[in-house]
Amino acid sequence: MNRTVRTAFAAIAALTLSTSALPAQERPGTILVLDASGSMWGQIDGVNKITIAREVVADILADFPADQNLGLVAYGHRERGQCDDIELMVPPGPGTGSQIAGIVAGLNPRGMTPMADSIIAAAQALRYTEQAATVILVSDGIETCNPDPCAAARALAEAGVDFTAHVIGFDVTGEAEALLQMQCMAEATGGSFHTADTAAELTQALHEVVTAAPPEAKPAPEPEPEPAPEPQIGSATVSAPAQVVVGAPFRVTWEAEDVNPRDYVTVVPMGAEDGESGDYTRIQDNTEGTLRAPVEPGFYEVRLQTTGAGIVLARTPVEAVDVPVTVSAPAQVVVGAPFRVTWQADGLNPRDYVTIVPMGAEDGDSGDYTRLEGNSQGDLRAPVEPGMYEVRLQMTGAGRVLARTPVEVVDVKVTVSAPAQVVVGAPFRVTWEAEGLNPRDYVTIVPMGAEDGESGDYTRIQDSTEGTLRAPVIPGLYEVRLQMTGEGRVLARTQVEAVDVPVTVTAPAQAVVGSSFRVTWQAEGLNPRDYVTIVPMGAEDGDSGDYTRIEGNNQGDLRAPTTPGLYEVRLQMTGEGRVLARTPIEIIGGDVTIAGPQQVRAGAEMTVTWTGAVHPRDYVTVVPMGAEDGEYAGYLRVGDRSQDKLTAPEAPGVYELRYMLDAGGVVMARQTVEVLAADAPMDDGAGLVVPETARVGQTITVSWTGGADSADQRVTLARADQADFTWIVAESAIDRSAIKLEMPTEPGTYEVRYLDLAGGQVLGRAIIEVTP
Repeated sequence: MNRTVRTAFAAIAALTLSTSALPAQERPGTILVLDASGSMWGQIDGVNKITIAREVVADILADFPADQNLGLVAYGHRERGQCDDIELMVPPGPGTGSQIAGIVAGLNPRGMTPMADSIIAAAQALRYTEQAATVILVSDGIETCNPDPCAAARALAEAGVDFTAHVIGFDVTGEAEALLQMQCMAEATGGSFHTADTAAELTQALHEVVTAAPPEAKPAPEPEPEPAPEPQIGSATVSAPAQVVVGAPFRVTWEAEDVNPRDYVTVVPMGAEDGESGDYTRIQDNTEGTLRAPVEPGFYEVRLQTTGAGIVLARTPVEAVDVPVTVSAPAQVVVGAPFRVTWQADGLNPRDYVTIVPMGAEDGDSGDYTRLEGNSQGDLRAPVEPGMYEVRLQMTGAGRVLARTPVEVVDVKVTVSAPAQVVVGAPFRVTWEAEGLNPRDYVTIVPMGAEDGESGDYTRIQDSTEGTLRAPVIPGLYEVRLQMTGEGRVLARTQVEAVDVPVTVTAPAQAVVGSSFRVTWQAEGLNPRDYVTIVPMGAEDGDSGDYTRIEGNNQGDLRAPTTPGLYEVRLQMTGEGRVLARTPIEIIGGDVTIAGPQQVRAGAEMTVTWTGAVHPRDYVTVVPMGAEDGEYAGYLRVGDRSQDKLTAPEAPGVYELRYMLDAGGVVMARQTVEVLAADAPMDDGAGLVVPETARVGQTITVSWTGGADSADQRVTLARADQADFTWIVAESAIDRSAIKLEMPTEPGTYEVRYLDLAGGQVLGRAIIEVTP
């Protein structure tokens, strides 16, 4: 691991170790809030930021004091696009080091960046209204959920006993709004704010966080330091517009020779002390950048300052001015429904937003919102409770209200209807009247007496007036409800009873392993996705093997298991696995045989026969002797045949013909076959004697010592690839032991065969190579 990065995260340990001399009950609780949003896959010096965090946290927590109270909150690690993806993964307590390290090692960034709600969750876990509480937030991006994280931080500071948030912006260079948000959160709680663009800067930032922690005792006075030498400063100029719109981004340019790339351009109130800073951008190797204007009108100054010492190298005045801003909304909107708002806000920050809040709420409060982003209109969702509200156009970060308009949120007539009785597990129709509601509101079915907001199977109302629900699988009294999405407020309800129906299932008393067998059932009114399955006798309800959906039918086929024994055919409800009917079945072994030649030449076709076929998808294969059951090479499906041809392997050796079940590859029958070389002579009683080679047109002598008792026996010459009972020339073998054969005029591979035509057998064969 990078030594500098390891040192950086060791600073977190130092922050906590500084309080280790206090009794455990007097030490302030601390929670590390770790950004696990998708942007943490970004890289620093070729290493993913989340990888750095995983490795270093594990390293430092190995030596973490066992009695120190520490917790962990992570966000963005479970779902994409979800602002509520915030989890208290380890409550604050002693001895949590190894647990936190293990959890961080498994974090997988993927989601949003809800910084504000995450520090709220951490504060609540620390009981911040009862005791001192410290949060260390490490984040690499802008808030993507709460429109005003600064207001959230202020509220925590006001309500807490001694709540402090130290914020570290990890690799956020050039993101002016993100930096402004983070700085505001830290300052609102009395914490410190730092940025880090490299591993070394992260080290420095964390050390400064440690320095910001309250000391345990007043240190002895240090001797007066020697005056630092005056820094060598190059020449610089900075330019900005004479006027900028409050809260909006604006362009600045500069010229700066012989300066540190970490020096920066910032905007501060006119007359502020040199070294103070507001929104800023590093000069790096650039000559221009973007700042965000302050949120209050007035006179300000853009300055180019040195990092650390804060010496002002150049400055220029700028005026922040308001612009005409209006916002409009309907006088009345329906609870929970989306509605259109319009605005006029030329020149404002695209991240400023329009929101809806209760009438009289504090400026900076927010509810559902939409960003300006260069538009003049957008949609908000009405609150779920009727009453008087206010639509406001607010500045991001500071929460200053630039325009507002009242709106009344009203209820509408809502009804929902369903059958008085429904069959367990079956789909049933529901209808509703809900004009003007949010299309994401929904109709659901829950047990009678369930809390409002609970849900079971559901359907969104969308733009429809009817839909389908699935009945619960347990008989009883239930309630169909039309509920508002998010809050779960119930707008209408009606009672429904879920009842059982007569269900039966029938199967044969016995079936052969791996075979198909027919099952029948009676299950009128059930869910078409319910199914019939076969499982071992005594299996848990809900277990399943091979299955068939009922889908409006009353019969279907199952495949028998490959192991003999006692089983049970069941009709089960999909999802819950409740068994509605069952019947026993015995699975027995089959009587299967397979036969083929004892010997065959490599690559030649051989005839294979079988009896007792179990299933058309079963197959015959040839594999090396000793191969594991279930292995296969060349194969053929048995279908509805009892024999077929199979090509022998190319390599000589001892092999095995096998009949295998398609279900599970179980071997039902096997026979040994020897594969000979492609040119090997083969004898089955003829005793042929044939030269290995001959020239074209040459006459050779072929002799034999055996034969058959049939009346038609012949010695033939054929091409090696000709069918067994076809030939180029044939001579009778009756009452003879040798013949003369003239070789063909074409070179090639030929075969001399001794044929028993009456018996349909090949009693011998030998390869002969005919050369030019």
